[in-house]
Amino acid sequence: MTDPREMSNKRKVIVTGFEPFGEHAVNSSWVAVQELEQLGLGEAVELYVREVPVDYQAVERLLPSLWKELQPQLVVHVGVSGLATTVTLEQCGHNRGYKRLDNCSFCPASQCCMENGSDCIDSVLDMELVCRRVNDSDIGVTVSVSKDAGRYLCDYTYYTSLYLGRGHSAFVHVPPLGKPYSSRDLGRALQAVVQEMLSLLELDCTEEERKTQ
Repeated sequence: MTDPREMSNKRKVIVTGFEPFGEHAVNSSWVAVQELEQLGLGEAVELYVREVPVDYQAVERLLPSLWKELQPQLVVHVGVSGLATTVTLEQCGHNRGYKRLDNCSFCPASQCCMENGSDCIDSVLDMELVCRRVNDSDIGVTVSVSKDAGRYLCDYTYYTSLYLGRGHSAFVHVPPLGKPYSSRDLGRALQAVVQEMLSLLELDCTEEERKTQ
């Protein structure tokens, strides 16, 4: 039987992928997240995975409930990009420019996430540093960094999550399956990326504690 005290000491991480849409009859983001769930993030981490609808209004309902109910240390969203050939870490989310219709043929009338929100929100994580560390570990999957998550559900989800989590969120774009990576490759890459993100957050917490002593 699991000791409740052990559960309370574990770091909570949510990782999401998206349902199929458009030409992506199989969404590699959700496949990769399911692979990550099989691999896990180690004994010290309580991992929750969720499939996110490609639906602006569903995202507006789902994300606040995830942040409030689970109170995670980190939320990592994963999406597919047909243009990507690497696993791509997004540094920031954007508020405006949402004109593309979702799976329900809807887009926000204001074409933005939050009408009075700032144009851009950055993750507290240094994605360049995460990228270098993962690439140096030589896992056989190339990681890169971007500052444009695409002004569709990926970007919309990321901005909303960054706002709700005060920057303690990340977004990872993955290529379609087999272009060039397998589902297993993508799962291993996600595992390495999220573990590096958690180690950076832990370092930041330690430094903050030192400052307050």
